[in-house]
Amino acid sequence: MSAAAKRTFSLPPEQASYIDTLVESGSYASASEVVRAGLRALQERDEAVGRWLREEVAPVYDAMKADPTRAIPGDVVLANIRAHHAEQMKRRERGE
Repeated sequence: MSAAAKRTFSLPPEQASYIDTLVESGSYASASEVVRAGLRALQERDEAVGRWLREEVAPVYDAMKADPTRAIPGDVVLANIRAHHAEQMKRRERGE
Protein backbone atom coordinates (compact mmCIF):
# COMPACT_ATOMS: atom_id res chain seq x y z
CA MET A 1 0.00 0.00 0.00
CA SER A 2 1.26 3.51 -0.76
CA ALA A 3 2.00 6.05 1.96
CA ALA A 4 -1.07 6.73 4.06
CA ALA A 5 -2.47 10.23 4.34
CA LYS A 6 -3.46 10.94 7.92
CA ARG A 7 -6.91 12.35 8.64
CA THR A 8 -8.63 13.32 11.85
CA PHE A 9 -12.41 13.18 12.05
CA SER A 10 -15.20 12.92 14.58
CA LEU A 11 -17.87 10.25 14.72
CA PRO A 12 -21.11 9.91 16.64
CA PRO A 13 -20.75 7.51 19.59
CA GLU A 14 -22.81 4.81 17.81
CA GLN A 15 -20.46 4.74 14.81
CA ALA A 16 -17.34 4.81 16.98
CA SER A 17 -18.75 1.93 19.03
CA TYR A 18 -19.55 -0.01 15.86
CA ILE A 19 -15.95 0.38 14.66
CA ASP A 20 -14.68 -0.77 18.06
CA THR A 21 -16.98 -3.80 17.95
CA LEU A 22 -15.73 -4.81 14.50
CA VAL A 23 -12.11 -4.53 15.61
CA GLU A 24 -12.72 -6.35 18.90
CA SER A 25 -14.51 -9.18 17.08
CA GLY A 26 -11.46 -9.70 14.88
CA SER A 27 -13.32 -8.80 11.69
CA TYR A 28 -10.81 -6.00 11.14
CA ALA A 29 -7.34 -5.47 12.54
CA SER A 30 -7.78 -1.75 13.16
CA ALA A 31 -10.19 1.15 13.02
CA SER A 32 -8.35 2.35 9.92
CA GLU A 33 -9.17 -0.91 8.15
CA VAL A 34 -12.85 -0.47 9.01
CA VAL A 35 -12.87 3.05 7.62
CA ARG A 36 -11.02 1.97 4.46
CA ALA A 37 -13.53 -0.86 3.91
CA GLY A 38 -16.39 1.58 4.36
CA LEU A 39 -14.88 4.00 1.88
CA ARG A 40 -14.32 1.21 -0.65
CA ALA A 41 -17.98 0.22 -0.31
CA LEU A 42 -19.02 3.85 -0.79
CA GLN A 43 -16.82 4.16 -3.89
CA GLU A 44 -18.28 0.94 -5.33
CA ARG A 45 -21.81 2.19 -4.70
CA ASP A 46 -21.05 5.56 -6.30
CA GLU A 47 -19.51 3.83 -9.33
CA ALA A 48 -22.56 1.55 -9.64
CA VAL A 49 -24.94 4.51 -9.47
CA GLY A 50 -22.89 6.38 -12.08
CA ARG A 51 -22.86 3.34 -14.36
CA TRP A 52 -26.64 2.92 -13.92
CA LEU A 53 -27.22 6.58 -14.76
CA ARG A 54 -25.00 6.42 -17.86
CA GLU A 55 -26.08 3.02 -19.17
CA GLU A 56 -29.76 2.86 -18.24
CA VAL A 57 -31.22 6.19 -17.20
CA ALA A 58 -29.63 8.45 -19.83
CA PRO A 59 -30.62 6.27 -22.81
CA VAL A 60 -34.23 6.07 -21.59
CA TYR A 61 -34.28 9.84 -21.03
CA ASP A 62 -32.93 10.40 -24.54
CA ALA A 63 -35.53 8.03 -26.01
CA MET A 64 -38.35 9.77 -24.12
CA LYS A 65 -37.08 13.16 -25.25
CA ALA A 66 -37.01 11.96 -28.85
CA ASP A 67 -40.50 10.40 -28.66
CA PRO A 68 -42.63 11.69 -25.75
CA THR A 69 -45.57 9.53 -26.85
CA ARG A 70 -43.74 6.56 -25.29
CA ALA A 71 -44.52 7.97 -21.83
CA ILE A 72 -47.12 6.46 -19.54
CA PRO A 73 -49.27 9.17 -17.93
CA GLY A 74 -48.71 9.61 -14.20
CA ASP A 75 -52.34 8.89 -13.30
CA VAL A 76 -52.13 5.54 -15.12
CA VAL A 77 -48.92 4.64 -13.28
CA LEU A 78 -50.47 5.62 -9.94
CA ALA A 79 -53.62 3.59 -10.67
CA ASN A 80 -51.47 0.55 -11.50
CA ILE A 81 -49.49 0.95 -8.29
CA ARG A 82 -52.69 1.24 -6.24
CA ALA A 83 -54.19 -1.84 -7.90
CA HIS A 84 -51.00 -3.81 -7.28
CA HIS A 85 -50.93 -2.71 -3.65
CA ALA A 86 -54.59 -3.65 -3.17
CA GLU A 87 -53.91 -7.11 -4.61
CA GLN A 88 -50.91 -7.56 -2.30
CA MET A 89 -53.03 -6.59 0.70
CA LYS A 90 -55.73 -9.12 -0.31
CA ARG A 91 -53.12 -11.85 -0.60
CA ARG A 92 -51.71 -10.95 2.80
CA GLU A 93 -55.19 -11.11 4.34
CA ARG A 94 -55.69 -14.57 2.79
CA GLY A 95 -52.31 -15.66 4.17
CA GLU A 96 -50.71 -16.22 0.78
